[in-house]
Amino acid sequence: MLRFAGTGPVFFDLRLFSMLNKARTALAAVLAVGALTATACSGGETAETESGIPLVNEGALTVCSNVPFMPFEYVGDDGEYTGFDMDLSREIASGMGLELEVQNASFDGLQSGTVLAANHCDVIAAAMTITPEREKNLAFSDPYYDSLQSLLVPADSAAKSLEDMAGKRIGIQQGTTGETYARDNAPSDTEVIAYQTDAELFQALNAGNIDGVMQDLPVNLAHTDGGSFTIAATFPTGESYGLAMKKDGSEELVKEINTRLAEMRSNGKYQEIYDRYFTE
Repeated sequence: MLRFAGTGPVFFDLRLFSMLNKARTALAAVLAVGALTATACSGGETAETESGIPLVNEGALTVCSNVPFMPFEYVGDDGEYTGFDMDLSREIASGMGLELEVQNASFDGLQSGTVLAANHCDVIAAAMTITPEREKNLAFSDPYYDSLQSLLVPADSAAKSLEDMAGKRIGIQQGTTGETYARDNAPSDTEVIAYQTDAELFQALNAGNIDGVMQDLPVNLAHTDGGSFTIAATFPTGESYGLAMKKDGSEELVKEINTRLAEMRSNGKYQEIYDRYFTE
């Protein structure tokens, strides 16, 4: 905002004002671009661990995730990021002598690798299934979790299989393997409706806008809502989750994370975290 001081009337040349305003706008645009560039590249591979592994932010392992996706990643009552993926990531970071920092992002940005290319984070921890398509853009750690797909429906639904969803509406989270499975296997007259986030998906189910949800089994189990919803069917798809990193240039980080995962399995820490979230 351009301000003029003084108590009396102020006279100025409109042409001069226009020129000044254009100059101010141009300068603001340049400064804004500079700020965005600095933000996108903050610490971009300038920091390193003691062993020389490049990091986005000094002293921290920065993880991108898609929140909420219970029980893998969500915000706890204390306002902190928690869940199976978050606790695993925190343990990995600690083993590397680093703090954990978390960035929330869209799932499309995660599975495409866009967040890594923009140096927003070092690792993606988002209950992401390792698939050949994703491996074209991402490097994955060793698998750390195996999952089934599942169909969640209201407790009073008559559906007991995917075939029973003929003529009905199935909700999925866009870009997930649940979407792929539903579109490939649901009856031809089943309407598959995509939602951007897990939260939107289950809001739609609660509102009656969809008749069921195709989603990873642990996530659907977290949404049974005290018996209001039930798992109608499960589907063995051979899915395994992996932590994802840049396709090129992250070889040492992949190796380090695999070492930490193996160590956690051998010392019992992995089982301890697993039991915290998967008592069922």
